Amino acid sequence: MPDITRTTRVIAGIAPDAIPFDDLMAEQSPVILAGLARDWPLVREGRVSARRAADYLKTFYQDKRVVGYTGAPEIGGRFFYNDDISGLNFHAERVALDEFLERILAAAGTPDAPSYYIGSTDLGIYLPGLSDANGLTLDHSMFAHNLLKSIWIGNRTTATCHYDMSHNIAVCVAGRRRFTLFPTDQVHNLYPGPLEPTPGGQVVSMVDFRNPDYDRYPRFRLAQAAGQVAEMEPGDVLFYPALWWHHVEALEDFNILVNYWWNTTPVYMDTPMTTLLHGILSLRDRPDPEKQAWREMFDYYIFGPADHAAEHLPEAARGNLAPMDEMKARRLRATLLNKLNR
Repeated sequence: MPDITRTTRVIAGIAPDAIPFDDLMAEQSPVILAGLARDWPLVREGRVSARRAADYLKTFYQDKRVVGYTGAPEIGGRFFYNDDISGLNFHAERVALDEFLERILAAAGTPDAPSYYIGSTDLGIYLPGLSDANGLTLDHSMFAHNLLKSIWIGNRTTATCHYDMSHNIAVCVAGRRRFTLFPTDQVHNLYPGPLEPTPGGQVVSMVDFRNPDYDRYPRFRLAQAAGQVAEMEPGDVLFYPALWWHHVEALEDFNILVNYWWNTTPVYMDTPMTTLLHGILSLRDRPDPEKQAWREMFDYYIFGPADHAAEHLPEAARGNLAPMDEMKARRLRATLLNKLNR
């Protein structure tokens, strides 16, 4: 585990219907809301035993197959690449959730057990009704866009350090979790791996946090200095903003996490990853003076105030520089597709 001494801020005593969403979004920093979900029925069952938690989950399951991931004992729970980065060190299969739960339970207490993991499984599709009985009060307007409720289940597994493009509220439901978190600017020091394939959909750090190779990844020490650790007990809730890097360790033989992902942008807005990929195609390998000139262009049109580039123009002449809406987004997307397909 990295030598990180900073711990994530903890707030205790928050009522489930009084989550300070505006403050969390304004601060844009991770925070643990201690015990916020302690009264969830699933949390209570998990405190009794893993068997009770698994049996409770099964009461909501309606036989749709989920994706289960299995890794050999040798990976030590770290879902990652194989040795030469030509593939992954685990395999995926479509499996009945109740069957996979039994695999996890049967492996408990076995030192050389395989690593079992169910990641980001939509609650509404696979466990309908669970979030109604075990949920947070999400009555803020920002949850009107792109809200996804997911469940993660496994034994002693590690989700290698990565980022998500959505804001996240993570609920430690059963077992214990450790999140190691890094601000967005630490991308330079975390040594991201290939853009594809990836172990879980997003690019991951190539550093093995259990035994960092500082000769190969010397800037990782800078990431450690900027990082923080969030230790979570059942019922604790962690908020962290979009694009924060996070390394997630499940610390018991049976663990459940429920998370809420959302964006505050309208659904018609494209993902910036598409822009990044096109930037690799169109900008990355240009001469440095051109790249610096385009940096200024992007600062002017994109990264500065949204209204800056059009404020001196008559409203009728602003075109794509005017505030975006669904119709403008459709027209602009069509223009881009036409240019890309030339």
